[in-house]
Amino acid sequence: MKKLFLIIKREFVAKVRNKSFIVMTFLSPLLFVGMGVLIGVLASMNKDSVTKIAIHDEAGYLKGDFKSDKFTAYTDLSAMPFETAKDTASKSYEGLLYIPKVDSIQQLKDKVEYISEDSPSIEFISNVETVVDSALTSDKLKKLGFDADKIEEAKANSTLKLSKFSGEESLKGLNEIKIAIGGVMGYLIMMFIIIYGNFVMRSVIEEKTNRIIEIIISSVKPFQLMMGKIIGNSLAGILQFLIWVVVGLILAFVAKNFLGLELGSGSVDPAAVEMAKQSADLSKMQLYFNEIMNLPLGLMIVSFIIYFIGGYFLYSSLYAAIGAAVDSETDSQQFLLPIVMPLMLGVYIGFFTVINDPHGTVATVFSLIPFTSPIVMLMRIPFGVPPWQIILSMVLLFATFTLVVWFASKIYRVGILMYGKRPTWKELYKWLKY
Repeated sequence: MKKLFLIIKREFVAKVRNKSFIVMTFLSPLLFVGMGVLIGVLASMNKDSVTKIAIHDEAGYLKGDFKSDKFTAYTDLSAMPFETAKDTASKSYEGLLYIPKVDSIQQLKDKVEYISEDSPSIEFISNVETVVDSALTSDKLKKLGFDADKIEEAKANSTLKLSKFSGEESLKGLNEIKIAIGGVMGYLIMMFIIIYGNFVMRSVIEEKTNRIIEIIISSVKPFQLMMGKIIGNSLAGILQFLIWVVVGLILAFVAKNFLGLELGSGSVDPAAVEMAKQSADLSKMQLYFNEIMNLPLGLMIVSFIIYFIGGYFLYSSLYAAIGAAVDSETDSQQFLLPIVMPLMLGVYIGFFTVINDPHGTVATVFSLIPFTSPIVMLMRIPFGVPPWQIILSMVLLFATFTLVVWFASKIYRVGILMYGKRPTWKELYKWLKY
């Protein structure tokens, strides 16, 4: 244990004293906060600008249907000749909405044209098509003898009320909130595994290239060396992660309260917030907050830590084995894909399957498989998972970790002293038998 502790200490100190580690530890929060401020400023700039659109409606069918709002201002240039309107629009407007002269409004179905140097947004195209469709539908209804206005008045807009068997009111969008919280946790684990797993692999390759490892191996067992690298790098990573959280929170607080900068989209309108406070939306916000607080937050945090440790150790042992088997990072590429694939599969299953059916067969199975459980199970826990499934998943994860460490240590033991030979999968299989 004393030798293992010394290796952990050596790896931890070497990592935290590394210049790139120090720079990235304190530079990353600045970059993230700076990016948030930039997004907020750009979003505010977009909100202040009004898109000016000219309309040239030769028959006067639709020009009255396009209403200006705070984001888009329509100007009627129908009185001008088309070429003059087109020339004017090219100089003073974002674009020209051209509605040609036709015998019947129904002929406008595919003849309305938007002329502009820049491609319009999907939202603008959708709004124009909605206005045209509405006018054509209304005209068709009148020709069929229906009163379009009365039909419009008769349209109902229902709202599904959600409640629990206990009688308590439930809310829409809770599944999205739950999957977002679980997704953030799962994504953090995946990023941590990839980043620090690569650190472990590079550390092994570096020592192997410098032949330092031959001296170290004369004093400690290969298994102790491998575990020391994994634990030492994980402690450095946890320290860096905690510093990011603390520095990020401090910078965000300073940017918002002392510099008056908005983070994120900056799309929250103070007037809208004030209106929300004075309306029933406040009670809804309170209900959403209550629902979030009713989530098993304690279980989620404890599970995050356990899956974080189990998942990182499981994958890092594989990264260490790959580092020992190859002589350079270039040679490691063929072995990395099978490691990254389960992580990506876990994210895919989490976002596309758990959100629709968190207790379905696919989500349940992948939350038990050790290579995907750190991501998928964390996404399922906010939806309520039977305790036996969580316990079984953790037991399988740590049992698999023990098994993988045993296999990885056999590859590591042979690979760290193997030079000048590019290993194959068949070669690695042989090393397991030594």
